[in-house]
Amino acid sequence: MYLFTSEVVSPGHPDKCADIISDSIVDAVLKADKNARIASEVFVAGKHVVIGGEIKTDAEFSFEDYEKIVKNALKHIGYTGNPNFTKEQCLHPDDVEVHVLLNKQSADIGVGVDQESGDIGAGDQGIMFGFASEETKDFMPAAITYARMLCDKVYKYAKAHPEQLGVDIKTQVTLDYETKANFENCEPQKIHTIVVSAPCVETMSIEEVRALIQTLIDDTKLPKKLYDKANTKILINPTGRYVNHSSLHDSGLTGRKLIVDSFGGYSPIGGGAQSSKDYTKVDRSGLYAARYIAKNIVAAGLAKKCIVQLSYAIGVAKPTSISVDTMGTYTKRIDDDMLSKFVQENFPLTPRWITDKFKLDEPSNDTFLYAKVAAKGQVGNPKYPWEKLDSIDLFKSLLK
Repeated sequence: MYLFTSEVVSPGHPDKCADIISDSIVDAVLKADKNARIASEVFVAGKHVVIGGEIKTDAEFSFEDYEKIVKNALKHIGYTGNPNFTKEQCLHPDDVEVHVLLNKQSADIGVGVDQESGDIGAGDQGIMFGFASEETKDFMPAAITYARMLCDKVYKYAKAHPEQLGVDIKTQVTLDYETKANFENCEPQKIHTIVVSAPCVETMSIEEVRALIQTLIDDTKLPKKLYDKANTKILINPTGRYVNHSSLHDSGLTGRKLIVDSFGGYSPIGGGAQSSKDYTKVDRSGLYAARYIAKNIVAAGLAKKCIVQLSYAIGVAKPTSISVDTMGTYTKRIDDDMLSKFVQENFPLTPRWITDKFKLDEPSNDTFLYAKVAAKGQVGNPKYPWEKLDSIDLFKSLLK
C-alpha cells in the first residue's frame, strides 16, 4: 500500500463559519466600494461572533449592518434555529451576540499599495503556491476532490432534512496508490478509507445514521474504478454519538482551514489565509494566479502535475520571485527552467494584473462571491474565474 489522505469540512463547521462571515463582509464592502481595503478576521465562540481587523472604505457600515451580515451568513449556512436541536446542542442565530472591533488600515501600508501610476503594490509580503494535477478532470488532487464530493453530498442532504442531520460535517478520503511510482505518476488505484462525521438529532440511533450516510456515500458518484464499497473501509460517526455541534462546542477562526481550502496537503501552501482579505492582499490574489498558471501548464500537456511559487514584498507590484516545479513530470523537453522563464516573460503577475484578469474587485451573484468561495474551497471549482483554461494555447506555443 501507498496511502494519501485529505479531509474537508462543510460550511457549517465553525472554522468555515468564520471564513464565510469574513468573506460576506468582503463581498458587502467591495460591492459598495471596489477600492476598499479589507482584512476582517472573525472569531466564533459559543454564541459570540467577534469581527476584528482593518477596513478602509468610503462606504458607511453601521454595527447593525455587520450584525445583519453575520446573521444572514449563519442562516444561509444552515443555522436557521432548527427546532430539532436544542439551544444547548446547536447554535441558534437569534442568540448570537456580535462584537465589532474594526480599525482603519494603516496609512503606512496604503502609501505602498495605492500607487500614483495606477498600479497596485502588494498589500503584504509573503509566499503563495499554486498546484495542479492530472488526477481529476478539474486538475485537482484526487483525495480532496472526492472528500469535497462527499462533503457536498452530505451537507446538501443535511440542509434539506434538518429533522435528521445538522450542518457541521467533516469528510475524509484515503487513496491507495499501491506504489510510490503510481503516486508520482498521478495514478490512484482505489479508495482505501472514507470517514464521514455528521451530527444527528437525539432521536436517531447510530444504526439509522450510518445506514443513511452509507446511502449518501453510495450515491455520490465516486469513480467506480476506485470505489468498491465491499473493499473500502468506511467509518461513519466513529465515536458512535454526534449530536452536540456548532460553535457552542468547537470555536471557529478565520483562516484555520488552509489545507481544506487549497490542495488537501498534496502540495505546499503559502503563509497566509485567503478569506477576509481584499484583492490587494497577495495571500488571496497570488494563490489564484499561481493556481491559474499551474492548471494551464498541466492542461496544456506540459506536465502531469505542477507547483508554481510566487513571492511578493509589501508595496512592490512585481513578484520578487517566480518558480515552476513539475515534480519531475514535465514532458516534451519543456523543463522547469524553461517554464519558469516563460511565465516570468508572459505573465505580469502584479496585483493589478491579477485583479483585472479575474475581476477580483467585482464580486457579484453573476460572477462569483467570496463567501461562496470560502464555503466551497479557494481553488478547484471550474466556475471560478481563476480556474479558466484560456492560456493553454500560449503554453503550447513552447512546443513549436
